[in-house]
Amino acid sequence: MKILLPTDGSACSTNAVEFFVSRTSLRGAHPQLVLLTVQQPLSAIRRLLVRGDEQAYYDAEAERALAPARRVLRAEGVDFTEQKAVGDPAEQIAEAVAREKPDLILMGSRGLSAFAGLILGSVTTEVLARTRTPVLIVRGKEEPRKDALRVAIAVDGSEYGQAAARYVVGHLELFGQGAKFHAINVVTTLDKEYYSVVAAVSNEKLTKKDMKLIQYEDFVDSMKTVRPIFKAAGLKVKEVCLTGDPADQIADYAEENRLDLIVMGSHGYGNFKSAVMGSVATHVAAQGNVPILLIRTETHIPPMIE
Repeated sequence: MKILLPTDGSACSTNAVEFFVSRTSLRGAHPQLVLLTVQQPLSAIRRLLVRGDEQAYYDAEAERALAPARRVLRAEGVDFTEQKAVGDPAEQIAEAVAREKPDLILMGSRGLSAFAGLILGSVTTEVLARTRTPVLIVRGKEEPRKDALRVAIAVDGSEYGQAAARYVVGHLELFGQGAKFHAINVVTTLDKEYYSVVAAVSNEKLTKKDMKLIQYEDFVDSMKTVRPIFKAAGLKVKEVCLTGDPADQIADYAEENRLDLIVMGSHGYGNFKSAVMGSVATHVAAQGNVPILLIRTETHIPPMIE
């Protein structure tokens, strides 16, 4: 497996490096690790301050950014290569992805709040919008103590959940021998507005038993889309049904059950939609400290009917 790991020398980037080092099974498969550091171009004022020796400045900043990652990797005897670039970080990362064709992008994230992440965006959000390579986002949580991870797989009955399930069964070495998997589906809360619509159409009110049955049927329908994928791989998965806001429930469940990783499919909209509209994946990535692995899928848009 070839892994691209962008680093800026921050604690967030170091967390990503330490997460990689903790993956004994993955490292045993002889992964190719590429460290990438990107320096933003100097402003006109800063050019004056460095007195024209811009390349020396960029080289010094690159060395500063690479130093923490080097220390961790060399201490563990991990082989890696380095690349340096100058420009917009997201653009340079996307170019490196096109050039290197990695199987995985591993990134640290400073962890904006859900609201700030939606409005302001981040390098991580832009990378998701610009590439189709799976992205593993590591937050402030300590790296797993055991090689076998406890993994949540978000399932919603769509192609996104199926993509997450297919990725898991196809890359089991990433999760360690003996990993535990939880397939999570969050069903909709049947609020008063929903009841009133049903009552207006059928002239009947839903009982609590009716509501539970509807939610259960939604859960079963969603799980049907991924059960064959897990069964074909001989993978045992614990099925979990939650109720409420998907992002909140997934993030809370992962924290409360001390899971090590969340795997989700993501539509990967363009920059503007991703920043303004967001998605369940964006919300989950912005909340909590559990690392999240986002699997890009292409949304099928039906032809317009004239």
